[in-house]
Formats: sequence, C-alpha cells, structure tokens
Amino acid sequence: FDFSWHDPAYHQETLENLKAAVKLTKKLCAVMLDTVGAEMQVVNKSEKAISLEADAIVVLTPDKGQEASSELLPINFDGLSKAVKKGDTIFIGQYLFTGSETTSVWLEVSEVKGDDVVCVIKNSATLAGSLFTLHGSQIRIGLPTLTDKDKEVISTWGVQNKIDFLSLSYTRHAEDVRQAREFLSKLGDLYQTQIFAKIENIEGLNHFDEILQEADGIILSRGNLGIDLPPEKVFLFQKAALYKCNMAGKPAVVTRVVDSMTDNLRPTRAEATDVANAVLDGSDAILLGAETLRGLYPVETISTVGKICAEAEKVFNQDMYFKKTVKYVGEPMTHLESIASSAVFLLSQCCSLYHEFLV
Repeated sequence: FDFSWHDPAYHQETLENLKAAVKLTKKLCAVMLDTVGAEMQVVNKSEKAISLEADAIVVLTPDKGQEASSELLPINFDGLSKAVKKGDTIFIGQYLFTGSETTSVWLEVSEVKGDDVVCVIKNSATLAGSLFTLHGSQIRIGLPTLTDKDKEVISTWGVQNKIDFLSLSYTRHAEDVRQAREFLSKLGDLYQTQIFAKIENIEGLNHFDEILQEADGIILSRGNLGIDLPPEKVFLFQKAALYKCNMAGKPAVVTRVVDSMTDNLRPTRAEATDVANAVLDGSDAILLGAETLRGLYPVETISTVGKICAEAEKVFNQDMYFKKTVKYVGEPMTHLESIASSAVFLLSQCCSLYHEFLV
C-alpha cells in the first residue's frame, strides 16, 4: 500500500477487497505499507495535463499555492534550491521516471533564484495526473527517511490493520532502519512488523552493507537507481546486492521489470529475460509498480510475470546455490544450523536431479 498516492480511506477500501479475495481464493497475502519518505513531488491540483517542450524554461517553486503549468511547477520541498547547482539533472514523471520520451521529462538546472530553481527542459513530454515524482540525480536531499506524515499513517492505518511489513523508502543509512524499528516497537503489535529497506539512491547504495545488517529484507528500487547510476552499472549493483542478500539469508525484492506492460499486453523480450534473470540471480520477489497502479493490463501483467518466474524457478540450480551458501557460512555450524542444512541439502539434491532431467 503506497501512501505516496491517495488517502487512508482509499487504501482501506483496497485492503477490504484484498481480504475478500484472500477468503475467496484461500491464498494468504501479507500487507506491506510503503512509506513516502524523502520523496520530492510536483503537485498538480487541477490535474490538467501539462505539456513541456524541449529547450523551453520551467521553474520549480516551493510555493505550493501556485497552479502547475508548462512554465511553473510547485513542489513539496522548500530546500531544493539549496541542494542543487547549475548543471545538475532533475527527472520528473508520474509515479517514477520511466525513461519514456513522452510521459517523463528530464531537466537541467540553469540557475537558482532564491527558493526557485530555473531549469531547461531537455525533452518534450506530457505529464498527466495530480502528482509526479521528482528525483534529483546524485543530489542529497535533506528530508527525513521516516517523515511525520509516515509516522502518522503507520500509527493509525498501520496499527489498525496490523501491517506485516514496512517498506522504508529512501533508506540511506543503517540508522534509518534502527529508528524505524524503535518507532514500531512502541506501537503494540507492530513490534513484530518486519522492515524492508528500499535502496533507491547513491547514498543508500554506498551504505548497503550496513543497511543489510539492520534490515529484515531489501527492495532494489531500480527506477530511481537507474537515474542515479549509469545504465551500464545497474546490473552490477543488482547482481552484487542479490548475492549479498542471499548470503545473509534475507529476502531481496526487485522492482521495475515490465514497464512496457503499463500500456501493452505483452512485455518486450528483454523484459521477459530480465524477470527470469532476476529469479536466477536469487531474487525472492518481484515488485510491480506503474504496471498495476495505473497500467491498462494489471491482471495480465501479474499473470505474465508469474509464468516467467515459475519457468525460471524450474531451472534454478538449487545444488550450486546450497554449496555456495554453505561455503559462505563456514564452519562450525550450530546444532540447529546443521539440522536445517541437512534438510536443505536433501531438498537441493532432489531439485538438482529435476534440473538435470529438464536439461
């Protein structure tokens, strides 16, 4: 439940639908609350589509009372002018920057005028909707990881619905996770709620190892990471992060896999391969975003991604994974670890035989 969008009443209605579906299908489903965190947003109160033309000028202003237009975009953060400098890159899109040349826009900072940031538009695009995410490439934003708004939502909606997981957006340091856990510990049943640290910028990437030690799981937010990192570096971080999560025995979640299915019935061949490789690299879950939030084919998307994951799992080399894990853990094992290891070893052998049969 992404609280960057809509209000608690909307999410409550969705949750009631989920409960009905769980009862009908007899398939259990956990509830994860996704915080807003240090997310900068453009506010478009009129919800009219905004057309931006390449090489034109647009001003980003913290004056939220202004009307959004092609020349002026009000934002929810008054410290942007202090965080950027001439030449910096800023991306804006609905939900997250997609890379599409028509639905997302990238800007280059031209100058800073008081609290306003004047930018040159680098590509023509149309922004549609009431809210857009704004992301500064490799720019440190002085917003708290767990905001007052997040705390209010967690202590009300989260407590009321006994959330199973907290997705901690824009996790930058291990201390962010510790503070969130301390906050949850004071909220009755939520002391058991597990925290998944969402890694989505350079700062979080640089402190990944210490964050992994504190968090119960990791979400690799490739949408924002793909902005902060050069495209040729994204796969390196993904593979390294998945390996570290696997060796630490903590779940790893990968996002942004089939963006094209937001508007199309089928994924591209590259996207299908990307989903399979995420599974083969050790990802424990796939997190869909724009495809199911505002996509035209949410059911087909889930079905397609599920089928790809199932096919990839059939050929996952359990035996090699087991041996790699045992080597990483080292000796001596505790009594409980030894029992668990023996059980997994037997299962991996069965899976290995099945894998050889398929090959």
